[in-house]
This record gives sequence, structure tokens and C-alpha cells, in this order.
Amino acid sequence: MADEIKNVEGEAAVQGNFIWDFIKEDTAEGGRFEGKKVHTRFPPEPNGYLHIGHAKALCIDFGTAEHFGGICNLRMDDTNPTKEDVEYIDAIKEDIKWLGYDWDDRFFYASQYFDKMYEFAVELIKKGLAYVCELTPDKVREYRGDTQTPAKSPYRDRPIEESLDLFERMKNGEFEDGKMTLRAKIDLASGNFNMRDPVIYRINRLKHHRTGDKWCIYPMYDFAHPIEDALEGITHSLCSLEFEAHRPLYDWVINNISVPCKPRQIEFARLGINNTVMSKRKLRELVEKKYVSGWDDPRMPTLCGLRRRGYTPKSIRSFIEQIGVSKVNSIVEYGFLEHCLRDDLNETAERTMCVLKPVKLVITNYPEGQSEEFEVENNPNRPEDGTRKVTFSRELYIEETDFMEEPVKKYQRLYPGNEVRIKSAYIVKCTGCKKDENGNVVEVYAEYDPETKGGNTPDGRKVRGTIHWVDANNCLDAEVRLYDNLFTVPDPDTGDRNFLDYLNENSLEVLTGCKAEKNIEGAKAPKSYQFMRHGYFCIDNKDSSPEHLVFNRSVSLKDSFKK
Repeated sequence: MADEIKNVEGEAAVQGNFIWDFIKEDTAEGGRFEGKKVHTRFPPEPNGYLHIGHAKALCIDFGTAEHFGGICNLRMDDTNPTKEDVEYIDAIKEDIKWLGYDWDDRFFYASQYFDKMYEFAVELIKKGLAYVCELTPDKVREYRGDTQTPAKSPYRDRPIEESLDLFERMKNGEFEDGKMTLRAKIDLASGNFNMRDPVIYRINRLKHHRTGDKWCIYPMYDFAHPIEDALEGITHSLCSLEFEAHRPLYDWVINNISVPCKPRQIEFARLGINNTVMSKRKLRELVEKKYVSGWDDPRMPTLCGLRRRGYTPKSIRSFIEQIGVSKVNSIVEYGFLEHCLRDDLNETAERTMCVLKPVKLVITNYPEGQSEEFEVENNPNRPEDGTRKVTFSRELYIEETDFMEEPVKKYQRLYPGNEVRIKSAYIVKCTGCKKDENGNVVEVYAEYDPETKGGNTPDGRKVRGTIHWVDANNCLDAEVRLYDNLFTVPDPDTGDRNFLDYLNENSLEVLTGCKAEKNIEGAKAPKSYQFMRHGYFCIDNKDSSPEHLVFNRSVSLKDSFKK
């Protein structure tokens, strides 16, 4: 959320952002909120799961309040019952807590203010600042005008008493959907089309998840939002940049009704990331048409999907802080999000060896029935994590790509006559292989040098290749899922493109029969591991069980982000 600079000791020092600068002015002596506690809110619409774009907004809302010693409300913007569901409300709460924020007892619904909103709409009518309009939506668009032509409505001068009567009858259900609306009476010639007598109430006979059938009229967001903020005592209403043109309407509403306070709206650029989509409508389409397994599919940009894939709260908050707060929309590389995760997991993830596509390596001169242990570090960056014992015997599993009967140029791994290090164990020399009737390699043969225990070369000879392995007599089976971008192009949601045309058919690769060290036994989410040479992996919190271990690759080891 904040830019970082380095102080003289080399530690990160918070520089701030333009939102904080505004708030400092507002709370200083003579400011509009002098002496008041900074009070923000996060108002998600409960019609889908939160995604990484929402994470930026909630980090700004909660983080700003935290920085100024203030408070932040959580409010469900449930003014539109079309797609709202309790499932989404519970998921939103879980995601916010997972990121490390808390709203204490300040949890609200927009719908709890429906009675007050109706009263404020009546207040506007009585002041001559709102009227009931009978134009159809098509006629409203036709009469909207352009930059040279004012909008028009034949109902604008309807008598106050008549509008009051019609508005009450709208509430009582006497008219069908779309027959009438309530419009604010502002300025039909305004250069800001949001101010050209906008609709503030419409008839909509839909059952609401909290109020049931009590209401058949619902307020528009631009009318409801400033009222909710004002009733909750919000000082700073932080919104994404698309609401900048709506700010005059926000201010008009709170300045023309008898609310207890007058919040200030400040806009910031929303988060855009390449190779994905962040429209809840399109994410829902991916789920409902079964292009993904659900909202928590690890390929989705949803917070529950990222969590299932192995992303950590620290990595996401670091990502949000480092991209900063701006007034200019931009697209951030997905690789930078991966970079932030890699930085975190490099410090915290336990190391282990897992062979994803195994082939058996037989050490022909190692005694049959013999086994020995090697002690290796769990994480070289965290000595406090200690060590673990890895067993070694005559038969090992190695990656099938770590052997080539006829090596390509610069190939440094196993091929007949070549030596490699078996990581942390011995140096071995390949002597050949065994194939099945189809010509596939089923076993690789090698001899070990007992003088090279621990992978050392006391005679100083050079051995370039090092491969990972697991003991074939002491390992676990696992399913491993490898992920790629969900879309084949960086901008699947641009222009007239149908984003579904750019789905990546190879975004998920499922590997079964993988062989892993036994230190992963009993692994539970959110524990992460670095599978040597393959990347960082997390146990799948949905499909995995003690009898069938399933791991998701969170991110590869290679950092593609250009610093």
C-alpha cells in the first residue's frame, strides 16, 4: 500500500501515498475532520468471491485505518439481490481474516439501512429534489442528450404531492417492474452525465437474502453508498478510480439530506494483472460453465484460489504494498505476484525431495538389504528449523529426464559413462539401462564411489551434475498438480475479445505416482515445501487426504520477473 524507501540503517521506511497525504490534511488543525478518528470501510458486494483486485482495495481500506490508529468497517453492499448469497458473505469474511485484518464488531449490511434510505428519498421529494419518472429505460437513454444537448424528462416538474403518492405506491407494490423510477432532480444539462437526473430507486421484485419480500423497490448504489457511509460515521470513503466521475453525485446526496456526517470520497487506481480476468461476472461464468473446478480452483485469481494454491497472506500484502497506490490505471505482471510469493516461501518453506516422473536407479555395487541415513537441512535460510534424516539404499527413484542414453549437447546428468552427484549422498557413474518392449527406459544402472560420501570428491575430480532422488524403499506416493496461466494471452479481456476463446488447455497438468520423502507425511495446509529443483508446493486443502496426498505447485523456482 505504501511506497518503501531505505533509511540510513538500510531498513524499510514507509514513505506514504497521496491518500495518506489527504488524510493528514483533513485531520490536521483546521481540517475538515480535525480531532476525529480516521474511519474507513470495505464494502464488497456479496455476489461472488473476493479476488486479488479486491485485496488491493481491502488492504488500502483496512491498512489506512491501521496506519492512522483508526477503525475500518466491513459492510456488505447488498442493495442488489440479483446474485447475492450467504455463501459469498461467509467467504468474504474468511478471506479478510486470512489476510490478517479484523473489523471487530463493526459488521454491517447496506440492507439494514433500507428504511432510512426510503426516508431520505422522501426527504428529497419534499425538498423538490426528486421526482417519480415514468420513462422506460429505452426512453431514458433516448432522452439523455449529448454534450451539446441537455437531457429531458416530461415528468421533471411533476408536483411534489403527486411524486410522494406515486413513490409510496411504488413501495407498496402497485406497479410492475420497470414502470416507474425515482430520479434525483439535479441538472439535465450537466457535462457530467451522472448528474443528469440519475435514477436513485427502481422497482425490482426479487427476494432479498436478508429482507425477504419486504421491499419491491431498491436504491441504486450511487444513492445508497453515501448514505451508508454517512450513517456509519465514515470519514474517508476510499473507492476505485471508476467512481471519480460519480463523486459529485456522492457529495450531492450527503449535502441534501439530513445525515449526521459528511464523508470525503477519495479514488485510487484499481489493480490490473495480465494473463487473467478480474470481472466477477466472467469469473462466475468460468465456474458455472465448469471451465474450472470452482471459485477456489488454484488457477483462479480469487483469494480462496490463491490460498489453495499456496499463496501466503504475507506475499499478497507485500505485493499490494510494493505496487503502491496511484491515480493512474496500469497492468501489473503476474510474474511480480509470483516473485513476492517466491521471496516469502524461500525463507519459510521446508525443503524436501520429490520425484515427479520417476524412473528407478539401481546402484549395482551397493550391498543388497543395506540402508544408511544422511542428515540434511530443512531450510538453509532458517537454521532454527533443524535437520532431517534421509535414507539411502540400493534402489532409488530419480527423474526420467535425469537420464539420457544418447545425451544432447551440454547434458550434465546421467548417461552411460558419466558421473553425477546424488545430492547429499554419493557420486555415481552410469553404466547403462534396461528398457521394456516399447523401448521405454524402466531402470537405470550405476555404480557408486564409497569414498565420496556426502557428495564430496576427495581426489578433486570435477563432477558437474547433481540430481535429486528418493529412497525407493522408504518413500511416499503423491499426486502433484502443476499450473500454468489460465489464458494464453496477456490481455484476454481486451476490446471485443471473447475471453473464453483464449483459455489455456494446458493450464493444469496432473501427475500421479510421484515419489516423495517421508517428511511430507501428515502435511496439512497451509504448510509449504520446496521440492528441490521443481518449485514451491502446498498440500491441497480440499482433495488431499492421509491416504492420497495431493500437492499444488504454488510457484516455480525460476523467477521470470524482471526486477
